[in-house]
Amino acid sequence: MRAARLIKMVLLLQSRPSMTAAELARELEVSERTVTRDAQALSEAGVPVYADRGRAGGYRLIGGYRTRLTGLARGEAEALFLSGVPGALREMGLEDAASAARLKVSAALLPSLRDAPRTAAQRFHLDAPGWFREPQTPELLPAVAEAVWDDRPVAVRYRRGEEEVARVLQPYGLVLKAGVWYLCARVADAGSFRTYRIDRFTAVEPGGDRFTRDEEFDLPGFWQAQAERFARSLLRAEVVVRLSPEGVRRLPYALDPLSARDALDTAGDPDALGRVTVTVRVESEEVAHTQLTALGPEVEVLAPASLRERFAGDARRLAELYGG
Repeated sequence: MRAARLIKMVLLLQSRPSMTAAELARELEVSERTVTRDAQALSEAGVPVYADRGRAGGYRLIGGYRTRLTGLARGEAEALFLSGVPGALREMGLEDAASAARLKVSAALLPSLRDAPRTAAQRFHLDAPGWFREPQTPELLPAVAEAVWDDRPVAVRYRRGEEEVARVLQPYGLVLKAGVWYLCARVADAGSFRTYRIDRFTAVEPGGDRFTRDEEFDLPGFWQAQAERFARSLLRAEVVVRLSPEGVRRLPYALDPLSARDALDTAGDPDALGRVTVTVRVESEEVAHTQLTALGPEVEVLAPASLRERFAGDARRLAELYGG
């Protein structure tokens, strides 16, 4: 456990000019006192870790010290080669750079691990697009990707409904969701972060000067919040239902997971028969009818009255069909 932590500490210090004890403690998930002891252990083992004293001090490696990737276990080496997604890299125009990087990493591995790229590729393949749809690579994706990696603003034009809109954006990150590419960017004038579908861009002009990134920006966290906000925006109607214990168990499989989670989180206490009454947010009454039908007799629609009548009509037809 400690050996792995010491290796990680060396690699962290290799990747940055210096790090404070607090930063190292946060990355290594240990106390600052443990960081001090680890730094001392590395120094005694011949790794040139130097401690700068004072409020602005920290730890750094001196003498251009570098370590080779000979400490990788087989599982770690194979996981390393899973991190590249060939299709996405090709679409962003980074296939050659990724290939060169993989060759350099392979050359640094122990001879017994040289087959890691092949074994990893034979065990995992990512096919991002959904079924029954031919994915289309946006023509302007490479230009956007280059601006993202280079921290350069872009002047873009994109389709919004029936009109074209011009914006100057600071491109922060790319997201590939179900075969569709999105750009998460800060609008230069407004200062707010927004999400754009790249296939709706009609023009992209990179700027000259680099912008300074907000280091607090978290791309995965931002995307998750945006996706959740979008999903909630589709749920415009409310339905009140009473669920049996089995209906409670099956609700997440019948509805949108976000809608089911919100409904069950706010559910009241069960009645004498163990049934709970919840309010469910849905796209429309028509969609709710289709989704809740999957629960059969484990759900009773209480409101709206029009939806309850639809289910009553279904019940009458089923009774006629199976009554004999």
